[in-house]
Amino acid sequence: MKGLLHRVPFAAILAAAVLPAVWISAYRTVAQESSAKAGQELVANLAAGRVVIAVVKDAILIGTVENPIEAETRTPAPVEIETSRVGIILGAIDWFSPSSQQQIARLDKELPHLKAYQVAVTPHLGPSQGGEEASDIETVGLGLQQRLNEIAKGLHGKVDLPENEPLAELIVADYVPNYGPEVWQLTYAMKQSQQKGDYWDTRVLKPTYLQFWPPEKGQPKTLVEFSYPPENAPTPLLEMLRKKDPRIERIRDSDPQMALVADELLKGESNKLYAADTTQFLRASLAAIADPKSRQTVAAIGVEKGFSWVLPPPAEAAPRRLSPEEAAQQGQQPQGERPVDAPSLLKH
Repeated sequence: MKGLLHRVPFAAILAAAVLPAVWISAYRTVAQESSAKAGQELVANLAAGRVVIAVVKDAILIGTVENPIEAETRTPAPVEIETSRVGIILGAIDWFSPSSQQQIARLDKELPHLKAYQVAVTPHLGPSQGGEEASDIETVGLGLQQRLNEIAKGLHGKVDLPENEPLAELIVADYVPNYGPEVWQLTYAMKQSQQKGDYWDTRVLKPTYLQFWPPEKGQPKTLVEFSYPPENAPTPLLEMLRKKDPRIERIRDSDPQMALVADELLKGESNKLYAADTTQFLRASLAAIADPKSRQTVAAIGVEKGFSWVLPPPAEAAPRRLSPEEAAQQGQQPQGERPVDAPSLLKH
């Protein structure tokens, strides 16, 4: 993997941000002060699960599987930013206020429009041959950071995250003219500073950038996988293939073409595969290893046709409603039940 915002081989790996060691979950409640109403809360639901990417001869294939760690977990799903570029947000994706019953942000739906325009482009003496500053990736990355900061301004209670768990991640996969396919991971850490008593200022730091495709010279060209939350991450699909997991072996033995796909992935030569066969293998494998309750998606970025769905995201559950206790506290009629075991980071 490569760090820094340059599309060149052997770039230095960026150090991961050090985060406070505390628990945060899919249904996260944070205390905040408000000039309008003290004690107002923000809740963030997580997009949690795994993202598996295969770069093949004629496409970039992206499969996602939800990890239903809480009742309100969101399915991580590719979002078309441009015809040949998608982003997948992991972590805090869906923000709302239970007290006002208003959605504050739905970052996956906003992502195509979240772009920062103040990124400076490094001047070149001649035509670009690749290896230029990846200002296009930075434009998307800083756009999401600015939106997260807008939300974070409302967080004035202490928010604790587990060690090495970022507030959010953005996986970007795309085709770049005169360069080819690439895969990036952008990681967003959060920092809080105590002002007075239990009042905190919150800001989201600029993302760290790691490039996972193309791999370093001499490294295998095979599956790239990401998981959120990082704690207790599942065994990567490629590792399961190496260890001959029975669920994957059944798929491999079911058809000569499936065996061919598995062999090329193990040899690190995914660039020799075609999208049609690899898509079948990826879909079957993800279905075999997923929790029965997990929702899945599969998408492709074709070299010629750009973005398309193979398995689109399923319809989401109805919006959450106030519990009877919450409704009573706010003088409203109950509209349904909030999960009894929904964890809260509310600090009184």
